[in-house]
This record gives sequence, C-alpha cells and structure tokens, in this order.
Amino acid sequence: MANLKNIQTQIKSVSSIQKVTKAMKMVAAAKLRRAQERMEKARPYSERLENLIGNLLIDADTSILPLLETRGDIQKHALLIITSDRGLAGSFNSNIIKKAEEEIAKVGKNNAVLICIGKKCYEYFNNRNYQIDYSYSETWNDLNYNQAIKIGNGLVSSYLKNKFDSLSVIYNYFKNTASQEVLYNQLLPITFENNDEIKLNDIIYEPSKKELIQSLVPKFFNTEIWQCLLESFASEQAARMLAMDNATENAKDMISDLKLQFNKARQTAITTEMLEIVGGAEALSN
Repeated sequence: MANLKNIQTQIKSVSSIQKVTKAMKMVAAAKLRRAQERMEKARPYSERLENLIGNLLIDADTSILPLLETRGDIQKHALLIITSDRGLAGSFNSNIIKKAEEEIAKVGKNNAVLICIGKKCYEYFNNRNYQIDYSYSETWNDLNYNQAIKIGNGLVSSYLKNKFDSLSVIYNYFKNTASQEVLYNQLLPITFENNDEIKLNDIIYEPSKKELIQSLVPKFFNTEIWQCLLESFASEQAARMLAMDNATENAKDMISDLKLQFNKARQTAITTEMLEIVGGAEALSN
C-alpha cells in the first residue's frame, strides 16, 4: 500500500505541474500574438529608414557625425547582450550567452565591455567577473519605444565618451514560432550599404543633406535598438510557448506511465491479498 500511495502522490504532483505549464503556454501564446504584430509593423519602418539614410550618404562625408566615423585603433569592444528576465524558455537564453562568450573570446575578456538587457545575462556574466558597463533590468515588464530611446541615448553617450570604440548586439531574431536565430550585428559605428544604382543628384534638400543626416541617424540608431528588443521579446514568447508545450506533453506521458505502474501495483496487491485469504482458508480447514 505504501508503494501505491507514493505513485498516487507522484501523479498528483505531475498533474499540478502540467496545469502550470499549460497555463504558461497559453499566456505565452497570447503575448506572442501581440509581440509579433508589433515586430512585423516595425520591420518595414526600419528597412525604409535604413534605405533612406543609405541614399543620403552616397556622396556625403561621414565625418560630419561621430556615430558614422570609423575609429582606427579599436581597443574596447562593447557587446549589447539581450536576454530575458525569466527562464523556462528552452535554449533561448543559453544560446545568447554561448554566442556572447564566443565573441568575447575573440577580442579578449579584458577588451570586452558588456551592456546587459535582461537579468539572465547580467547574473551570468556578473558572477564570472566580466566587465559590465551597464545593465537594464525590468525592461520587459512594460516594453515601449521610450525605453529604446533611453538605452540608445545611454549607448551613444558612452560611445562619445570613448568608453568603448565599437558596439555590437547579440539577440534572437524571430524567424517563425518554432525557430529563432541568434544574430550578431554591429551597431556602432553605424554603417549603411550604399545603393549605387540609385543616384539622387537632381534632388534639392531642404533642410540641407547634412542636417538631415545629423537628424535621422540618431533616430535610426534608436529604431535599431527598438527593433532588436521587439525581435527578442517575440522570440522569447515563442521559445517559452514551445518549451511549455513540450513540458505539458511530457507531463501527460509521465502521468500515463505512472497510472500504468499504479494499476500494476494495485493488481499485484489484490493478487497477494487473495492468495493470503486462500492460504488462510486452507490452513483453517486443515
């Protein structure tokens, strides 16, 4: 009977966990729909703004803006690492941390400056004594464009103060619900792919092209930060939804196995009791 009670306790525990994972899956699915809508709306805006500035820079001098000017001697490499605040999202955070460690190893631990968005990456690198310039926590509780502006302004300020000479970002790019890709992109200095097929020599700019570039480039940088945050948030919800779905299915299989064990143990106990009764009856008759 003790074995039967243990199996019943396990079944109740697994059933309770299954209810939690199923609820977390539903919450992640609801958040994913909203996050995916925001992300897909932002993508065309980012691409159009990048093309516009790229066309403006075809025959412009990049020295007019420090964010565009490549530095000759790069000593400090900054990494903007974007993870989540919570776990239970499969390999979402571990893939980012693994990629970050690979890039840090290339430039050297002493030459790497980390900017962490999300508790997971901050806790991991802080416990291993990495050089963390700044960390942004509670970003995902109320994700909005003002946060991207705050982060972007802070990064630009540190870059202009020569705290680092280049800045790259590591984040999860949302491909679809079942797949996310870890990307490593350079953010500072900002580079654009010039389209040589488009020549805008006959256009008169008002205000001047220089003023347009100086106005649009910082906005583009903040938009890039915003796009990375949206991609990462949507990827997190998709990864968590998939992980919780797998956990729910695994719990279902485990409950089936435990019920089978329970039935076998119960049948064994009943058989044993019947044999004891028959044995007792025969002993009395003799």
